[in-house]
Amino acid sequence: MGILTVLWEKWVEFKRDFYKITMAAMISPMMYLLIFGMGIQTTSHGEPYLNFLIPGIVSMSTMTGSFSAVAQNMSVQRLYEKALDQVMVSPTPLWQFILGQIIGGSLRGFYAGGVILLLTLPIKTGLVFNGWSVLIMLLNGTVFATIALVLSFLAKSYTDAPRFTAYIITPMSFLCNTFFSTETMPGGFRQIVNALPLSQTSAMMRQVAAGAAPDQRGFLILFAYLIIFSCIAVMFIYKKKNL
Repeated sequence: MGILTVLWEKWVEFKRDFYKITMAAMISPMMYLLIFGMGIQTTSHGEPYLNFLIPGIVSMSTMTGSFSAVAQNMSVQRLYEKALDQVMVSPTPLWQFILGQIIGGSLRGFYAGGVILLLTLPIKTGLVFNGWSVLIMLLNGTVFATIALVLSFLAKSYTDAPRFTAYIITPMSFLCNTFFSTETMPGGFRQIVNALPLSQTSAMMRQVAAGAAPDQRGFLILFAYLIIFSCIAVMFIYKKKNL
């Protein structure tokens, strides 16, 4: 019931701010598609650049959508509304609260990526999106919702959430296999960037879009991030409860 309560809260928020959420999910990705995909006529790996760009933009949208859905709301609820303190004194198990936040963030990220897929459907690219794509988008959203949850526990003020976006999300958006392949990066730095979750998500989305099966190593890396940050989130919230 605790998980359903959190998800109901997310649903009410989504219905209330539907147009704002949808526009926020559309504007930046569509600008990138127009400027880089249609404005810059080039090829990548022997295909039109747009075929390379669309899976990366979809992956990036799931990241930003899930991260922003959790980071800002949790920071406000914890620091100003004191909602987290109310959860701790309630009979709701804390793991249900954590899981509800993560699932809600993942679904928001999936929605953001789905909007981009729908907007690019009229473009005749020949890209394939199927059940593997859905699984990858949901897993990527879950990972970044969990990361956002951990960072929201570290926030000292509401202004920290935009800082986390600037320090973490923005660099990954541009470096992690979204607009250009990491193959062109110098050795050492390339390995670091490839180990980041968005790089793996973009790579797997492109593999599926090309009609191939996704690399299983990508799933292992994403699950590793999910487990690590989930443990950190549980540690933070139970530590706060026992203060």
